[in-house]
Order: sequence, then structure tokens, then C-alpha cells
Amino acid sequence: MTKLGFQLYSARNYQPFSAIFKKLAAAGYSEVEGYGVLYNDLDEAGLLRLASDLQTIGLSMPSGHFSLDMLEQESERVLEIAAALKMDSIFCPFLPEEARPLTGAGWKAFGERLQAAGKPYREAGYIFGWHNHAYEFEPLADGSAPMTHLMAGGPELSWEADIAWVIRGGGDPYFWIEFLKERITAVHVKDIAEDGENEDEDGWADVGDGTVDWPGLMKVLRQMPVRHYVVEHDNPNDIDRMLERSSAAFRKF
Repeated sequence: MTKLGFQLYSARNYQPFSAIFKKLAAAGYSEVEGYGVLYNDLDEAGLLRLASDLQTIGLSMPSGHFSLDMLEQESERVLEIAAALKMDSIFCPFLPEEARPLTGAGWKAFGERLQAAGKPYREAGYIFGWHNHAYEFEPLADGSAPMTHLMAGGPELSWEADIAWVIRGGGDPYFWIEFLKERITAVHVKDIAEDGENEDEDGWADVGDGTVDWPGLMKVLRQMPVRHYVVEHDNPNDIDRMLERSSAAFRKF
């Protein structure tokens, strides 16, 4: 059975995380994906305690998100965190709007920057890659997609494919999965509500309760080198409902 993970950013408004961990384990998740607020400020003892707490409850944290600044400027700290939590994958998750290039050449240069940023992590044995949002698939002035140039500039980058964001950016997920099939190592599993629905949840839906063709996508993705499937919902109004329904739906795909 495919292991299922959970991006803890989804539960940022439902603290403490210790309670969320128990709910995740009870709902059948076996992995969590971390992000900066969870571990950036922990000392070595705190990191080891977090790892122990996860292990005790039957969870692991094989992947984590780290800001570009931290990846470039604090590589030793990132490696310390990744080692303590026994991660195998490190992802850069976001580029602020004011920093996003406007041309293909600019996106290729950004890919080259990510390629350079990932060097110490690849050398240490980690998968290193990019987690997308919508803007990488919104056409540039010449009609091309930023994602094409970004991945060309970073030939060793892995892709954590956030399928719902691909769709929101106007991309065809089946095309992009095929185009980058050898570079997909993790997938964010989330869903998009019908137009006009779930507006208080920013238009997202629990997995299996929206418009994304997850049954069809999973048939294709299972043929790819995907290590981690990570449930996410950017703004759930009921965390218990969301994590339980999403887990149950995923098991049927």
C-alpha cells in the first residue's frame, strides 16, 4: 500500500501540532512533510525530540520545505535539520511575486540558481527540488511556460508536483507529468472545488471531493519514480474532516 503523507502547513491554524500528529496517525497517514515554522528555531535537542515524538506515534518526516534564502545562506543548518529528522528530500517551495522573472531567460537563470543552491544537498545524498505553485504554468509573453525554462536551467532538480496548482495555473497535469516524468519524486495531493464553492476555503476541496481527476492521475503517477504522496489543503475550515476524508479518498484511487 502506498504510504500517505500530510503537509503540516495545512494544519498551521489548528495547533498544537502534537495533537495533529495523533489525528494523522489515527486517520492512516504514515508521513508528514515539514515546513520552516515547525523546525527552523529548534535546537539539536528539540529536533531530536520532534523526531522521537513522530516515531513514537508511527509517523516520519521524510521531506521538508525550506526557504530559498535559508537554502542558499544556511546550508549547514538545513543539513542539520534534515539529518535529525531523517529526511530524504529537501524542497524549495516558493518565490515571492516581486522576485518572479518575466521572461524565459529569467526563469532559466532562476533554475540555474536553484541548481547551484542544491549542490550541498545533492552531495550529502538528498533529493533536492522545486515545489510549484500556479505561476510556473501561466504563459509568458512568448506563450511558453516558466516551468519549462526553470527545469531546463536546473537539470538535476527534482519536482514535487503540486497538481492542483498546475491546474490553477492553466496547465494540463497529464502533459506536465509526462514531460517531467523522470524528475517527479513527490506529489502534493489536493483538490479544487467546483466554481463558486468553498469560497471560505479559497476554492480548495478535500481530496476526492473536488474536480481534480485523482483516480486517473494516480494510474499514471504510479508508473513514475514518486517516493512521497502528500495531502494538502491550503485553507481548510475543518481540519478533522479534511484529513479524514482525504485519507479515505486516497485509499480508493
